[in-house]
Parts: sequence; structure tokens; C-alpha cells
Amino acid sequence: MGFLFRGRFNDGKPPTEESLMPKFFSLLREGISGAQLRRDVVAGLVVGIVALPLAIAFGIASGVTPEKGLITAIIGGLVVALFGGSRVQIGGPTGAFIIIVAGIIGKYGVDGLVIATFMAGILIMLMGLLRAGKLLKYFPHTVITGFTAGIAIVIFSTQVKDLFGLPVQQVPAGFLEKWAVLAKHLHQLDPVTTALGVASLLLSLFLARFTKLLPGPMAAILVCTAAVYFLKLPVETIGSRFGEISGKLPSPALQPITLDTIRELINPAIAIALLGSIESLLSAIVADGMIGGRHRSNMELVAQGGANMLSALFGGIPVTGAIARTATNVNNGGRTPVSGIVHALTLLVIMLVAAPLAALIPMACLAGILVAVAWNMGEWSYFRSAFKGNRYDLAVLLVTFVLTVVFDLVLAIEVGMVLAAFIFMKRMADVTDLRPVLGEGEASTTREVDLELKGLPKDMLVFEITGPLFFGAALRFQHVMKEVSDAHRVVVLRMKYVPLIDATGIKRLEDMVGGIRKGKRTVFITDIVPEVARELVQQPWFTPEVHAADLAEVVRRTSR
Repeated sequence: MGFLFRGRFNDGKPPTEESLMPKFFSLLREGISGAQLRRDVVAGLVVGIVALPLAIAFGIASGVTPEKGLITAIIGGLVVALFGGSRVQIGGPTGAFIIIVAGIIGKYGVDGLVIATFMAGILIMLMGLLRAGKLLKYFPHTVITGFTAGIAIVIFSTQVKDLFGLPVQQVPAGFLEKWAVLAKHLHQLDPVTTALGVASLLLSLFLARFTKLLPGPMAAILVCTAAVYFLKLPVETIGSRFGEISGKLPSPALQPITLDTIRELINPAIAIALLGSIESLLSAIVADGMIGGRHRSNMELVAQGGANMLSALFGGIPVTGAIARTATNVNNGGRTPVSGIVHALTLLVIMLVAAPLAALIPMACLAGILVAVAWNMGEWSYFRSAFKGNRYDLAVLLVTFVLTVVFDLVLAIEVGMVLAAFIFMKRMADVTDLRPVLGEGEASTTREVDLELKGLPKDMLVFEITGPLFFGAALRFQHVMKEVSDAHRVVVLRMKYVPLIDATGIKRLEDMVGGIRKGKRTVFITDIVPEVARELVQQPWFTPEVHAADLAEVVRRTSR
């Protein structure tokens, strides 16, 4: 495949990490070798086979029909590959969305989900256009691990009924209520259904250890479906629950969106946008580590937003980057978006040709696949190690985890982020300090005393401020004036190790300067880093008489 696109983009400059140029277009310009193209086609076929049972399972578990899951995987996979910012990202439905999508359907119906997904697509695209991709990379890992593990537990709880064939007509939505009902019926499990579910689970988890010829989930579907069909096993199948599966793509349509609709669905839309953006960029970061590449986060968000909007138009569910399928793509040789395109086309062909056969798949088989997904998505090793780490990180992890399981994902993310922010501020406040330095090593600082502090006049008192001077640390300086005695004629506030300052820090600094001056003393602020200086020069009290470059200048000015 030669150079189909020539020249340079972005006003004559080559695309960068922050560029809004799709990776596929850049690679077409550079050229894709025939050997790599063949590897991408093979990887795409493998990922398409892997994605088939997952797309069906995710659709059913989310509360929509199986073909909606397939449509989402087809549209999401195609749009993300064509216009995304990653070389190898695979887009489609994921397990992380099961709980949030099911909750939206339960409250607003399928039409509400479609509109919320479309709105979320707009929000995600705007985040990309506004260059917010970098900001989402700083989402606390403890919060991510907490809600991911929580989602895994909730997914497992939703599959217990189908996994064991329990005769429960209506399973409550709440986690605690759900398990109260399931526990009462566990003794009524169906042996045949349980055997199929366990076989599916074991194949999904462990087949890859013995052979790479067939993905575990696909093998589970083939084995379990064949057993049900040829042995005439009396178990529930997709067909018995949902009827015949359509093998046609629906016409695009969208319910009218009014201002009242926006007000009602804005919170679900924000939840979808936030989770979709985070998961997509996490998947892209993981892929970068596997191939040694660098994705374009903003372009990735633009593509994910467009994929969600298009998925909604065809009645699909939310799209995001799928970490497991992306890893499968890389492990099978995929290195360009061609593999993602082939994956989507593979699913499209299967849907158009073999969709009716999916009706024969037993529900227990899909339940086993989803339990395997739940097990793989939870970072259980990190979860266990967190108990041996910092207690603040553990608190954020556990709070996010419990809120995700017992209440809902949106509340968990909100509380987890706020708690993580407060803990971060406390940590920053703890490392911020202000203490007097008397010179000649008489009083130590948080760092080694510099040579310039030696031999200072005895009537000069130097305070060294270390750490960020912001509102969380401002109260630590309330009693600084008690250190100043009548013997001190000059007071120096040395800010060599202050990397940033906020409005509260500026006000506290102003108060200190004013208080020192009231005592008929001269005050100087020295060794200010450029970032802090830009904030201080705008203050009317920060005059040339107050600012000095360093202690040497203070000595010269005070000895005149």
C-alpha cells in the first residue's frame, strides 16, 4: 500500500500528539507495507471472532437485544479505527457500561438511553476539540481501580440467575436486595444449566493456556451451543428469551431532543461521557505500552464522540475503547487501524449471514463469558496490595468500590474524585513548611542549608518556605510572626522551593509582609521561581522594595 496521501498536515507541520489528525490518515500518508497489511487483516479477523460473543453478551446484559450489541461493535469499531488517535484501538461495547446502561434503561427506557448516548457523544467530541485529553489522563488510579472492581462484582451478581438457571422471575435492581433474593433460590439451581455455565466460564478463562487457535469465548459458544442443539438440552437460549435475531442494519433514527429532554438526561449523558472518555484513553495508554507508540488523545476523544453519536442513531449502546480486544489485536500482530476496520467488517458479515444462528446460544453460556469478563476486568492484585499501602489511597479505593457496588457508578466517581482531591490537598499541605534559618547551621531546613545563608548579619532573619503555597497550607503560617524578635531588623521570606501559589497563598503572603512592616522592619521576598513571580507581579503590594533576587542582593541593599 503506497503513499495515498502526500504532503504535510497542520499548516505544513507534521502531526503531533496534540494533533486532531486521525492516525489512519497519517499512516496512509507514510505508507503501510504489504507484510504489515497482511498481519493487520489476520489480527482483525481474530478480534472480530473474539468480539462476536462479547458484543452479544454485553448487549443482553445491558438490557437491550443481542443485535444492538453487534451494531454497537460494528459502528464503534469502524469509526474508532478510521478516525481515532490510536494505531490499534478497538472500539465497541464494554463490560464497564453494563451497569450504567441497565440503570438508564430502567429509569428512562431504551429511547432515553439512545438520546443520552447521543448527548454523551457530543460531550466527548467537545472534550477532544477543547484539548481535554491530557486532563483525563490524570484521573486517580485508586478511583479507577475502585469502580472497575465494583463493576466486576455487580456484573457477576447480574449473571448468577442465568449461570445457575435459578427460577427467579424478577431480580431486584439493588445489589443487596438482589443477593437476598438469589440466596433464597440457590438451592434450586438447575444442574444442566450450571454445567453449561461452568464449562463456558472455564473455557473463557483457561483455553488460551493450551491453544491460541480459537479464542476462549468463541470456543465456549461453539461447544455449549452444539451441546444444547444435538443433545436437546432443556435450557433457556437467546431465541427462547428474545425471539429471532435480526440480521439487518436498522435505518438511522433519533427521537426529537427538546430542552426538557436535555435537562432530564444530562446526568446520564455526563456519566456515559466521563466513563467512556476515561476507559478509551486508558485503553489507548495500555496499547501504547504494548507497541511503543504514542496515541493522540484529543483525536481519540473526537472519534469516540462521533462513534457514540452514530451508534445512537442506529439504536446502539455506548461505545468506548475495549482494553481486552485492543490487547488481542496487538498480540495477534495488529499495528495499524486496518485491523480495527477488518474487525468491524467481520462482525458485519457475520451479522448479515449468520445472525439467526445466534438464537441457539444458551443464556448460561453468555453468563459464563460475562463472569470471565468480570474476573479479568477487576485489578484484584492491585486491590489486595492496596491494603499494605498508604491508608489514604486505601480509603479512596474502598469508598469508590463500596459506592459502586451498593449505590451507583456516578455517585462512586463523584465521591471518589472529591475524596482523592481532598487527600491530595492534605498531602501537599503536609509537605509545605515555613521555618526560620539562622545561618551557620544553627537551624536546619527541609533541604541542605545553602552556602549563601552563611555569614549573614545577626539582625537578619531568613524564613525559608518549601512546598506549594496554596489554601490547604495557608493556616500553617499563622504563627510565623512569633519567631520575629526585637533583634531582627530585616526579615527575608525565601521562596526558592515554592513551585506554585494560589490566591489564598498570595493573600497569606500579603498579610505576612504587612505584619512585618507594622513592626517597623524591612521585609524582602527572594528566590522566586518564574511561575510564582508571574502571579506576584500583578499584586499592588509586591513592589520593587519588597522583591529581591537573592540573599546577596538583600545584603547589598540593607548595608548601604
